Amino acid sequence: MALALLPTLSSSFSPPSSPYIHRLPPFTASSPASFHIATSRGSLSRTRPLEAVSGSGAGLVEAPAGGNGDPKEILGSCATWKWKEFDVNYLVRGAGPPLLLIHGFGASIGHWRRNIGVLSENYTVYALDLLGFGASEKPPGFSYTMEGWAQLILDFLDDIVQKPTVLVGNSVGSLACVIAASESTGGLVRGLVLLNCAGGMNNKAIVDDWRIKLILPLLWLFDFLLNQRPIASALFDRVKQRETLKNILLSVYGNKEAVDSELIEIIKGPADDVGALDAFVSIITGPPGPNPVSLMPKLLIPVLVLWGDQDPFTPLDGPVGKYFSSLPKELPNVQLIVLPKVGHCPHDDRPDLVHEKLLPWLASLPC
Repeated sequence: MALALLPTLSSSFSPPSSPYIHRLPPFTASSPASFHIATSRGSLSRTRPLEAVSGSGAGLVEAPAGGNGDPKEILGSCATWKWKEFDVNYLVRGAGPPLLLIHGFGASIGHWRRNIGVLSENYTVYALDLLGFGASEKPPGFSYTMEGWAQLILDFLDDIVQKPTVLVGNSVGSLACVIAASESTGGLVRGLVLLNCAGGMNNKAIVDDWRIKLILPLLWLFDFLLNQRPIASALFDRVKQRETLKNILLSVYGNKEAVDSELIEIIKGPADDVGALDAFVSIITGPPGPNPVSLMPKLLIPVLVLWGDQDPFTPLDGPVGKYFSSLPKELPNVQLIVLPKVGHCPHDDRPDLVHEKLLPWLASLPC
């Protein structure tokens, strides 16, 4: 992601020219019902219309509520889970074997707007806002790591889902899923779907890519500047302008029509939250975390890798893309499908194509 932000650096020191629209309130449904449930690691709470609720926190399963693709409805259907001392936003919908959707950098549950309805027809779909993103808490001064997000995923599976689950991740969300799966015990992860997996939390992980080597001094300068609070604030204000976000998204989507105003608000809204700047700086300047090259051979579970061939962040001809392209020959549990004319976010870029490949693979998994 740092690669996409570099062009904004030279023009980042002027105030944004347009006002921001505030993020939608966390609960917008009318006539809400409320409840509070204690869990082994904390608590979860819900304020929303309840279609069907059964059991404890682990059994919170509702009938499909419709409205697929509407971020307002998705946000209004979410619950809050207390992870350690932090509030984590999540969604549960549908009935059947569980799937857990994990978004990428700067995104949130709403980025799965085109997938939740289809998947929840046959599966219980859970989706998380990782700490620092979406409607989850963004603690000021918190140091974000890939390992921390992976632990959040594992604790959510253990505390809330409590069933063998297929993890579905995009970008850094994919890498968080890989780390979680490599550390999982007790069979809670039964499958893994990686959508253009990242090589690290930021570009510093991919030092053997000639493109990264070429601009490595710029990345170091970028990190230095981001650690200067006034500069970081000015840059972040520039980055989260709608026009800047639109240009970044257009550069990473193959299907340009998918970059609509709704998508821009999904990305922009949480960026106005308190703590969003701290998250941005910590993630861009922090340690890249474990490399998937060292983790993938440890996995014995079925893995489906879907890769958009027009991804500028993790291109197929880069070291991460080449590594994942080689895996099916080395690991019999890994299947790779290249998606033509698709960018870094296949699930939102070409959801029809992703579902065409994903649903049969999910159906083929052993019960």
